[in-house]
Amino acid sequence: MLKKESLHGMWGSRWVFIMAATGSAVGLGNIWKFPYITGENGGGAFVLVYLICIALIGLPLMMAEVLIGRRGRQSPVNSLRDVAEESGQPKAWQAVGLLGALAGFLIFGFYSVVGGWVFSYVSEMAQGSFNGAGADQVGDAFSGMLADPKRMLIWHSIFAFASMVVLVRGVNDGLERAIRILMPALFILLLVVFGYAFSTGHMGEAFHFMFDFSPEKLTANAVLVALGHAFFTLSLGMGTMIAYGSYMTKKASIGSTALTVVVLDTLVALVAGLAIFPIVFANNMDPGAGPGLMFVTLPVAFGNMPMGQIFGFLFFVLVGIAAWTSALSLMEPSIAFVVERFNIKRPLACLVLGLAGWLLGIAALLSFNVWSDVHLLMGKGIFDTLDYVTANIMLPLGGLLIAIFAGYVMLRRFTQEELSLSEGQYQAWRITVRYIAPVLVVIVLVNQLFFS
Repeated sequence: MLKKESLHGMWGSRWVFIMAATGSAVGLGNIWKFPYITGENGGGAFVLVYLICIALIGLPLMMAEVLIGRRGRQSPVNSLRDVAEESGQPKAWQAVGLLGALAGFLIFGFYSVVGGWVFSYVSEMAQGSFNGAGADQVGDAFSGMLADPKRMLIWHSIFAFASMVVLVRGVNDGLERAIRILMPALFILLLVVFGYAFSTGHMGEAFHFMFDFSPEKLTANAVLVALGHAFFTLSLGMGTMIAYGSYMTKKASIGSTALTVVVLDTLVALVAGLAIFPIVFANNMDPGAGPGLMFVTLPVAFGNMPMGQIFGFLFFVLVGIAAWTSALSLMEPSIAFVVERFNIKRPLACLVLGLAGWLLGIAALLSFNVWSDVHLLMGKGIFDTLDYVTANIMLPLGGLLIAIFAGYVMLRRFTQEELSLSEGQYQAWRITVRYIAPVLVVIVLVNQLFFS
């Protein structure tokens, strides 16, 4: 039997874990991407397919990561090593944890840049910079920010520093304390913006766009989109849930806890759509603007609506919180590993990794301006290369290997002991994680590499 408590600390309660995992899962993609792909790919029919994909890939893999973490009680690297040893398998499985921790670190580098954009927009909204602005004016302002390395450096630095300030204080005084404040604030702000959107009188249009049951739009590609989002939305494949699971109390149910996280993640995404699209439709704008929806379309809409400055400010604070909580989860696996591997204090590990992540972010932000002619993989700049390698290769590969590890490498009695499910529930999870989830993750991997 492996160690019973993590040297990094333990979550104060099951609900703290739920809030932490939900904070990791709810990121920028939930706010703009999921509502849009729902509306474009069949509405209610797409949601139904997405929920099936979540049941077949997202939920079982999340349970697998959490049970590995709780069994190992260490960083993803060392948890996989020790659980493999306990099951009579080679230590080399620790490489899967290393792959995940590295992916999270690389994502933090460019995610911090985007987080900086969001923080910048919080400031712009507070100052009323977009009041009465047109699409061209806001578009030029966004392009101007991308072309200004000094401005991006300042906001990237603020975002990275804000993340490390929380992480340096550890699991209980840092992560847990921040999550207890940030996640309720996120939910409250989401409801406030939803109420404002409801007052526009365009909620019906938003509801029809997102939920009209249109199976004719449910193409093979739409199913692949649902499958991909079901995997990526829960922060799988990067070791985050293994790290967070290592801080989970033994008495907490992994199955019901993971299910709660999945439900909350989906609800936040759907409510975000119902908060955003009435504002978009009220201004006769394109709901399919992609990332531009966040940084161009919505600022124009808020800038031309009654009390738009106030609610635009609150909206970007909401998005900033979502980005911030996700960033915390990206770095936790690598910080935990460095503390264990080199036997150093957490503040030093945060300083080293935070500085390295900050420098990586500088390289990423320079790819929009000073280093725009620097191309790495397939003609992509630094920012796009980091995004491509992590999303298209590292995360799906990590998810596939986790499914294999939990389904085939760990002894059956260990997974049974950690999950504490009824025989029927356990068999359903085991069949899914052994046979269905790996096939679906391979489909995600192939689709990301060759067709996205």
